[in-house]
Amino acid sequence: MTGSATQMRSWNGPAILSYGLRPFFLIASLWAALAMGLWIGMLSGIITLSTAFDLVAWHAHEFLFGYLSAVISGFLLTAIPNWTGRLPIVGWPLALLTGLWSLGRIAIAISEKLSPLTAAILDLSMLLVLTFFLFREIVSGKNWRNLKVLVLLSVIILGNAIFHWEAAQGENAASGYGLRVGLAGSLMMVAVIGGRIIPSFTRNWLFKKGETRLPVPFNRFDKLSLLSLLVAFAVWICASETLLSGVLMLFAGGLHFIRLMRWRGLQTGSEPLLWVLHLAYGFLVLGMLAMAVCSFAPEKFSPATAQHIWMAGALGLMTLAVMTRASLGHTGRALTAGTGTLLIYLCLILSVLSRVSVNILPFEQDQTYVFSTLCWIGAYAGFAVFYGPALLQREKVQPE
Repeated sequence: MTGSATQMRSWNGPAILSYGLRPFFLIASLWAALAMGLWIGMLSGIITLSTAFDLVAWHAHEFLFGYLSAVISGFLLTAIPNWTGRLPIVGWPLALLTGLWSLGRIAIAISEKLSPLTAAILDLSMLLVLTFFLFREIVSGKNWRNLKVLVLLSVIILGNAIFHWEAAQGENAASGYGLRVGLAGSLMMVAVIGGRIIPSFTRNWLFKKGETRLPVPFNRFDKLSLLSLLVAFAVWICASETLLSGVLMLFAGGLHFIRLMRWRGLQTGSEPLLWVLHLAYGFLVLGMLAMAVCSFAPEKFSPATAQHIWMAGALGLMTLAVMTRASLGHTGRALTAGTGTLLIYLCLILSVLSRVSVNILPFEQDQTYVFSTLCWIGAYAGFAVFYGPALLQREKVQPE
Protein backbone atom coordinates (compact mmCIF):
# COMPACT_ATOMS: atom_id res chain seq x y z
CA MET A 1 0.00 0.00 0.00
CA THR A 2 1.18 3.47 -0.79
CA GLY A 3 2.09 5.20 2.47
CA SER A 4 0.85 8.51 3.78
CA ALA A 5 4.20 10.14 3.12
CA THR A 6 4.06 9.07 -0.55
CA GLN A 7 0.52 10.42 -0.83
CA MET A 8 1.64 13.74 0.65
CA ARG A 9 4.67 13.95 -1.66
CA SER A 10 2.47 13.33 -4.70
CA TRP A 11 0.59 16.58 -4.07
CA ASN A 12 2.36 19.36 -5.96
CA GLY A 13 -0.06 22.15 -5.10
CA PRO A 14 -0.03 24.52 -2.11
CA ALA A 15 1.64 23.04 0.95
CA ILE A 16 -1.32 23.95 3.12
CA LEU A 17 -3.39 21.31 1.32
CA SER A 18 -0.86 18.54 1.97
CA TYR A 19 -2.36 17.42 5.30
CA GLY A 20 -5.67 17.93 7.07
CA LEU A 21 -4.41 19.81 10.07
CA ARG A 22 -2.71 22.51 8.01
CA PRO A 23 -5.73 24.39 6.59
CA PHE A 24 -8.14 23.59 9.39
CA PHE A 25 -5.91 24.56 12.31
CA LEU A 26 -4.95 27.80 10.60
CA ILE A 27 -8.49 28.87 9.68
CA ALA A 28 -9.72 27.79 13.13
CA SER A 29 -7.25 30.08 14.88
CA LEU A 30 -7.99 32.97 12.55
CA TRP A 31 -11.72 32.53 12.99
CA ALA A 32 -11.47 32.29 16.80
CA ALA A 33 -9.70 35.65 16.87
CA LEU A 34 -11.84 37.30 14.17
CA ALA A 35 -15.16 36.04 15.55
CA MET A 36 -14.33 37.44 18.99
CA GLY A 37 -13.51 40.80 17.41
CA LEU A 38 -16.81 40.70 15.49
CA TRP A 39 -18.67 39.78 18.66
CA ILE A 40 -17.32 42.81 20.51
CA GLY A 41 -18.10 45.02 17.51
CA MET A 42 -21.65 43.68 17.39
CA LEU A 43 -22.17 44.26 21.11
CA SER A 44 -20.95 47.83 20.83
CA GLY A 45 -23.09 48.52 17.76
CA ILE A 46 -20.10 49.23 15.51
CA ILE A 47 -20.65 46.09 13.39
CA THR A 48 -23.92 44.64 12.14
CA LEU A 49 -24.24 41.19 10.56
CA SER A 50 -27.29 40.05 8.63
CA THR A 51 -27.58 36.97 10.84
CA ALA A 52 -30.90 35.52 11.91
CA PHE A 53 -29.33 34.53 15.24
CA ASP A 54 -29.44 36.85 18.21
CA LEU A 55 -26.03 38.13 19.35
CA VAL A 56 -25.51 35.60 22.15
CA ALA A 57 -26.66 32.72 19.95
CA TRP A 58 -24.28 33.76 17.16
CA HIS A 59 -21.40 34.01 19.64
CA ALA A 60 -22.08 30.57 21.13
CA HIS A 61 -22.72 28.92 17.76
CA GLU A 62 -19.63 30.23 16.05
CA PHE A 63 -17.39 28.91 18.80
CA LEU A 64 -19.02 25.54 19.43
CA PHE A 65 -20.09 24.69 15.88
CA GLY A 66 -17.78 26.99 13.91
CA TYR A 67 -14.33 27.13 15.46
CA LEU A 68 -14.56 23.75 17.14
CA SER A 69 -15.73 21.93 14.00
CA ALA A 70 -12.62 23.16 12.17
CA VAL A 71 -10.29 21.92 14.92
CA ILE A 72 -12.05 18.56 15.15
CA SER A 73 -11.85 18.18 11.37
CA GLY A 74 -8.15 18.96 11.29
CA PHE A 75 -7.47 16.54 14.13
CA LEU A 76 -9.52 13.65 12.74
CA LEU A 77 -8.22 14.08 9.18
CA THR A 78 -4.74 13.74 10.66
CA ALA A 79 -5.39 11.04 13.25
CA ILE A 80 -7.63 8.59 11.40
CA PRO A 81 -5.09 7.80 8.64
CA ASN A 82 -2.69 6.90 11.46
CA TRP A 83 -5.36 4.81 13.21
CA THR A 84 -6.45 2.97 10.06
CA GLY A 85 -3.23 2.83 8.03
CA ARG A 86 -5.08 4.28 5.06
CA LEU A 87 -4.26 7.31 2.94
CA PRO A 88 -4.93 10.84 4.20
CA ILE A 89 -7.15 13.20 2.25
CA VAL A 90 -5.01 15.84 0.54
CA GLY A 91 -5.23 18.36 -2.28
CA TRP A 92 -8.48 19.54 -3.81
CA PRO A 93 -10.77 17.25 -1.75
CA LEU A 94 -9.23 18.86 1.32
CA ALA A 95 -9.78 22.28 -0.25
CA LEU A 96 -13.44 21.33 -0.80
CA LEU A 97 -13.87 20.56 2.90
CA THR A 98 -12.30 23.83 3.99
CA GLY A 99 -14.43 25.64 1.42
CA LEU A 100 -17.59 24.04 2.80
CA TRP A 101 -16.58 25.11 6.32
CA SER A 102 -16.04 28.68 5.10
CA LEU A 103 -19.38 28.59 3.29
CA GLY A 104 -21.01 27.63 6.58
CA ARG A 105 -19.55 30.69 8.31
CA ILE A 106 -20.81 32.95 5.52
CA ALA A 107 -24.25 31.31 5.62
CA ILE A 108 -24.60 32.01 9.34
CA ALA A 109 -23.40 35.60 8.91
CA ILE A 110 -26.06 36.32 6.24
CA SER A 111 -28.69 33.86 7.47
CA GLU A 112 -31.25 36.66 7.75
CA LYS A 113 -31.30 36.70 3.94
CA LEU A 114 -31.63 32.91 3.67
CA SER A 115 -34.33 30.48 4.66
CA PRO A 116 -33.57 28.69 7.98
CA LEU A 117 -33.33 25.38 6.14
CA THR A 118 -30.84 26.72 3.58
CA ALA A 119 -28.63 28.23 6.29
CA ALA A 120 -28.72 25.00 8.26
CA ILE A 121 -27.83 22.83 5.25
CA LEU A 122 -24.92 25.06 4.27
CA ASP A 123 -23.64 25.12 7.84
CA LEU A 124 -23.96 21.35 8.36
CA SER A 125 -22.61 20.31 4.96
CA MET A 126 -18.91 20.15 5.85
CA LEU A 127 -19.33 17.94 8.92
CA LEU A 128 -21.74 15.65 7.06
CA VAL A 129 -19.29 15.19 4.19
CA LEU A 130 -16.44 14.71 6.67
CA THR A 131 -18.39 12.09 8.62
CA PHE A 132 -19.11 10.12 5.43
CA PHE A 133 -15.43 10.19 4.46
CA LEU A 134 -14.19 9.18 7.90
CA PHE A 135 -16.80 6.42 8.21
CA ARG A 136 -15.60 4.99 4.90
CA GLU A 137 -11.99 5.05 6.08
CA ILE A 138 -12.73 3.41 9.43
CA VAL A 139 -14.85 0.68 7.86
CA SER A 140 -12.34 0.04 5.05
CA GLY A 141 -9.52 -0.11 7.58
CA LYS A 142 -11.62 -2.33 9.91
CA ASN A 143 -10.73 0.08 12.72
CA TRP A 144 -13.94 -0.60 14.63
CA ARG A 145 -12.78 0.72 18.01
CA ASN A 146 -12.72 4.27 16.66
CA LEU A 147 -16.31 4.25 15.47
CA LYS A 148 -17.19 5.75 18.86
CA VAL A 149 -15.40 8.94 17.77
CA LEU A 150 -17.75 9.19 14.79
CA VAL A 151 -20.72 8.57 17.08
CA LEU A 152 -19.63 11.60 19.13
CA LEU A 153 -19.12 13.61 15.93
CA SER A 154 -22.68 12.69 14.92
CA VAL A 155 -23.92 13.93 18.31
CA ILE A 156 -22.24 17.29 17.65
CA ILE A 157 -23.90 17.46 14.22
CA LEU A 158 -27.26 16.66 15.83
CA GLY A 159 -26.71 19.42 18.39
CA ASN A 160 -25.99 21.89 15.60
CA ALA A 161 -29.16 20.87 13.75
CA ILE A 162 -31.26 21.30 16.91
CA PHE A 163 -29.61 24.69 17.51
CA HIS A 164 -30.72 25.82 14.05
CA TRP A 165 -34.25 24.55 14.65
CA GLU A 166 -34.52 26.32 18.01
CA ALA A 167 -33.21 29.58 16.54
CA ALA A 168 -35.72 29.33 13.67
CA GLN A 169 -38.52 28.87 16.23
CA GLY A 170 -37.47 32.04 18.02
CA GLU A 171 -36.32 30.15 21.11
CA ASN A 172 -33.27 30.98 23.21
CA ALA A 173 -30.89 28.74 21.28
CA ALA A 174 -27.86 29.86 23.30
CA SER A 175 -29.20 28.00 26.32
CA GLY A 176 -31.31 25.39 24.56
CA TYR A 177 -31.13 21.68 23.91
CA GLY A 178 -29.01 22.06 20.78
CA LEU A 179 -26.19 23.80 22.59
CA ARG A 180 -26.29 21.26 25.44
CA VAL A 181 -26.25 18.31 23.02
CA GLY A 182 -23.34 19.78 21.02
CA LEU A 183 -21.43 20.77 24.13
CA ALA A 184 -21.91 17.35 25.74
CA GLY A 185 -20.75 15.58 22.58
CA SER A 186 -17.68 17.82 22.35
CA LEU A 187 -16.73 17.31 26.00
CA MET A 188 -17.21 13.55 25.72
CA MET A 189 -14.79 13.67 22.80
CA VAL A 190 -12.30 15.46 25.07
CA ALA A 191 -12.79 12.78 27.72
CA VAL A 192 -12.40 9.90 25.24
CA ILE A 193 -9.54 11.21 23.08
CA GLY A 194 -7.90 13.12 25.93
CA GLY A 195 -7.95 9.93 27.95
CA ARG A 196 -5.97 8.32 25.16
CA ILE A 197 -3.38 10.96 24.30
CA ILE A 198 -2.71 12.67 27.64
CA PRO A 199 -1.46 9.61 29.58
CA SER A 200 0.32 8.29 26.47
CA PHE A 201 2.27 11.50 25.79
CA THR A 202 2.99 11.91 29.50
CA ARG A 203 4.16 8.33 29.90
CA ASN A 204 6.55 8.57 26.94
CA TRP A 205 8.03 11.85 28.21
CA LEU A 206 8.44 10.64 31.78
CA PHE A 207 9.96 7.35 30.64
CA LYS A 208 12.60 9.20 28.62
CA LYS A 209 13.46 11.20 31.73
CA GLY A 210 13.98 8.01 33.69
CA GLU A 211 10.91 8.41 35.91
CA THR A 212 9.45 5.26 37.44
CA ARG A 213 6.07 6.70 38.53
CA LEU A 214 4.19 6.56 35.24
CA PRO A 215 0.52 7.17 34.32
CA VAL A 216 -1.84 4.29 35.02
CA PRO A 217 -2.90 2.54 31.77
CA PHE A 218 -6.53 2.61 30.65
CA ASN A 219 -8.52 0.18 32.76
CA ARG A 220 -11.97 -0.44 34.26
CA PHE A 221 -11.79 2.74 36.30
CA ASP A 222 -11.51 4.78 33.10
CA LYS A 223 -14.52 2.97 31.66
CA LEU A 224 -16.50 3.74 34.82
CA SER A 225 -15.43 7.40 34.64
CA LEU A 226 -16.56 7.72 31.03
CA LEU A 227 -19.86 5.95 31.74
CA SER A 228 -20.54 8.24 34.70
CA LEU A 229 -19.92 11.31 32.54
CA LEU A 230 -22.14 9.97 29.77
CA VAL A 231 -25.01 9.47 32.22
CA ALA A 232 -24.43 12.89 33.82
CA PHE A 233 -24.53 14.59 30.41
CA ALA A 234 -27.68 12.69 29.38
CA VAL A 235 -29.52 13.90 32.48
CA TRP A 236 -28.06 17.43 32.14
CA ILE A 237 -29.29 17.69 28.56
CA CYS A 238 -32.82 16.63 29.48
CA ALA A 239 -33.10 18.24 32.93
CA SER A 240 -30.35 20.76 33.52
CA GLU A 241 -30.08 22.48 36.90
CA THR A 242 -32.04 19.74 38.67
CA LEU A 243 -30.84 18.12 41.88
CA LEU A 244 -30.34 14.79 40.11
CA SER A 245 -28.20 16.46 37.45
CA GLY A 246 -26.10 18.12 40.15
CA VAL A 247 -25.52 14.87 42.03
CA LEU A 248 -24.48 13.04 38.86
CA MET A 249 -22.17 15.90 37.82
CA LEU A 250 -20.57 15.89 41.27
CA PHE A 251 -20.04 12.12 41.15
CA ALA A 252 -18.63 12.20 37.61
CA GLY A 253 -16.42 15.18 38.48
CA GLY A 254 -14.93 13.29 41.42
CA LEU A 255 -14.13 10.25 39.28
CA HIS A 256 -12.55 12.35 36.55
CA PHE A 257 -10.48 14.25 39.10
CA ILE A 258 -9.06 10.92 40.28
CA ARG A 259 -8.55 9.92 36.65
CA LEU A 260 -6.61 13.11 35.99
CA MET A 261 -4.40 12.60 39.06
CA ARG A 262 -3.55 9.07 37.87
CA TRP A 263 -1.92 10.62 34.77
CA ARG A 264 0.92 12.22 36.80
CA GLY A 265 0.42 15.72 35.47
CA LEU A 266 2.19 17.24 38.48
CA GLN A 267 5.42 15.72 37.16
CA THR A 268 5.23 17.60 33.84
CA GLY A 269 5.84 21.15 35.06
CA SER A 270 8.95 21.64 32.93
CA GLU A 271 7.19 20.92 29.62
CA PRO A 272 4.28 23.23 28.69
CA LEU A 273 3.19 20.96 25.83
CA LEU A 274 2.26 18.40 28.49
CA TRP A 275 1.02 20.36 31.48
CA VAL A 276 -1.33 22.36 29.27
CA LEU A 277 -3.11 19.11 28.32
CA HIS A 278 -3.55 18.21 31.98
CA LEU A 279 -4.76 21.72 32.80
CA ALA A 280 -7.29 21.64 29.96
CA TYR A 281 -8.66 18.35 31.27
CA GLY A 282 -8.76 19.97 34.70
CA PHE A 283 -11.13 22.59 33.29
CA LEU A 284 -13.40 19.73 32.20
CA VAL A 285 -13.49 18.50 35.80
CA LEU A 286 -13.92 22.02 37.19
CA GLY A 287 -16.84 22.59 34.83
CA MET A 288 -18.57 19.47 36.15
CA LEU A 289 -18.18 20.65 39.73
CA ALA A 290 -19.34 24.17 38.79
CA MET A 291 -22.42 22.76 37.06
CA ALA A 292 -23.17 20.73 40.18
CA VAL A 293 -23.00 23.92 42.25
CA CYS A 294 -25.48 25.52 39.82
CA SER A 295 -27.96 22.78 40.67
CA PHE A 296 -27.44 23.05 44.42
CA ALA A 297 -27.23 26.86 44.69
CA PRO A 298 -28.34 28.53 41.43
CA GLU A 299 -28.52 31.93 43.12
CA LYS A 300 -24.78 31.84 43.84
CA PHE A 301 -23.42 30.38 40.59
CA SER A 302 -24.88 30.77 37.10
CA PRO A 303 -24.97 28.01 34.47
CA ALA A 304 -23.45 30.48 31.99
CA THR A 305 -20.30 30.67 34.12
CA ALA A 306 -20.05 26.89 34.31
CA GLN A 307 -20.51 26.65 30.54
CA HIS A 308 -17.72 29.18 30.01
CA ILE A 309 -15.43 26.97 32.09
CA TRP A 310 -16.26 24.11 29.76
CA MET A 311 -16.29 25.98 26.46
CA ALA A 312 -13.41 28.43 26.86
CA GLY A 313 -11.45 26.40 29.40
CA ALA A 314 -11.80 22.71 28.56
CA LEU A 315 -12.56 23.01 24.83
CA GLY A 316 -10.59 26.20 24.12
CA LEU A 317 -7.41 25.19 25.95
CA MET A 318 -7.53 21.51 24.92
CA THR A 319 -7.92 22.38 21.24
CA LEU A 320 -5.13 24.97 21.42
CA ALA A 321 -2.89 22.41 23.14
CA VAL A 322 -3.62 19.77 20.49
CA MET A 323 -3.17 22.27 17.65
CA THR A 324 0.26 23.35 18.87
CA ARG A 325 1.55 19.85 19.55
CA ALA A 326 0.23 18.34 16.32
CA SER A 327 1.48 21.28 14.25
CA LEU A 328 4.97 20.90 15.68
CA GLY A 329 5.03 17.15 15.13
CA HIS A 330 3.64 17.17 11.60
CA THR A 331 5.84 20.00 10.32
CA GLY A 332 9.08 18.44 11.51
CA ARG A 333 9.61 20.69 14.55
CA ALA A 334 10.89 19.59 17.94
CA LEU A 335 8.14 18.58 20.38
CA THR A 336 8.85 21.24 22.94
CA ALA A 337 7.17 24.54 23.67
CA GLY A 338 9.04 27.73 22.82
CA THR A 339 8.42 31.18 24.24
CA GLY A 340 5.70 31.97 21.72
CA THR A 341 3.81 28.77 22.49
CA LEU A 342 4.01 29.39 26.22
CA LEU A 343 2.76 32.94 25.66
CA ILE A 344 -0.37 31.86 23.78
CA TYR A 345 -1.13 29.26 26.47
CA LEU A 346 -0.88 31.92 29.18
CA CYS A 347 -3.05 34.33 27.18
CA LEU A 348 -5.83 31.79 26.90
CA ILE A 349 -5.59 30.75 30.54
CA LEU A 350 -5.81 34.39 31.62
CA SER A 351 -8.78 34.90 29.29
CA VAL A 352 -10.66 31.99 30.84
CA LEU A 353 -9.88 32.90 34.44
CA SER A 354 -10.76 36.57 33.99
CA ARG A 355 -14.03 35.77 32.19
CA VAL A 356 -15.13 33.33 34.87
CA SER A 357 -14.10 35.71 37.67
CA VAL A 358 -16.64 38.31 36.49
CA ASN A 359 -19.48 36.32 38.07
CA ILE A 360 -17.55 35.28 41.17
CA LEU A 361 -15.30 38.13 42.30
CA PRO A 362 -16.19 41.82 42.70
CA PHE A 363 -14.07 43.03 39.77
CA GLU A 364 -14.96 45.86 37.41
CA GLN A 365 -16.97 43.94 34.81
CA ASP A 366 -16.34 46.09 31.74
CA GLN A 367 -12.58 46.19 32.26
CA THR A 368 -12.47 42.46 32.99
CA TYR A 369 -14.43 41.64 29.83
CA VAL A 370 -12.06 43.77 27.76
CA PHE A 371 -9.02 42.08 29.31
CA SER A 372 -10.50 38.62 28.74
CA THR A 373 -11.33 39.45 25.13
CA LEU A 374 -7.88 40.83 24.36
CA CYS A 375 -6.22 37.76 25.89
CA TRP A 376 -8.47 35.46 23.84
CA ILE A 377 -7.68 37.27 20.59
CA GLY A 378 -3.99 37.32 21.52
CA ALA A 379 -3.94 33.55 22.07
CA TYR A 380 -5.45 32.60 18.71
CA ALA A 381 -3.89 35.38 16.68
CA GLY A 382 -0.63 34.32 18.33
CA PHE A 383 -1.11 30.77 17.09
CA ALA A 384 -1.62 32.06 13.55
CA VAL A 385 1.53 34.20 13.82
CA PHE A 386 3.78 31.59 15.42
CA TYR A 387 2.49 28.49 13.62
CA GLY A 388 1.05 29.88 10.38
CA PRO A 389 4.41 30.00 8.55
CA ALA A 390 5.11 26.35 9.38
CA LEU A 391 1.63 25.28 8.27
CA LEU A 392 2.02 27.16 4.97
CA GLN A 393 5.55 25.93 4.28
CA ARG A 394 6.25 22.71 2.44
CA GLU A 395 8.31 20.34 4.56
CA LYS A 396 10.45 17.49 3.40
CA VAL A 397 8.54 14.33 4.29
CA GLN A 398 10.66 11.49 5.59
CA PRO A 399 10.02 8.00 4.15
CA GLU A 400 7.83 5.85 6.35
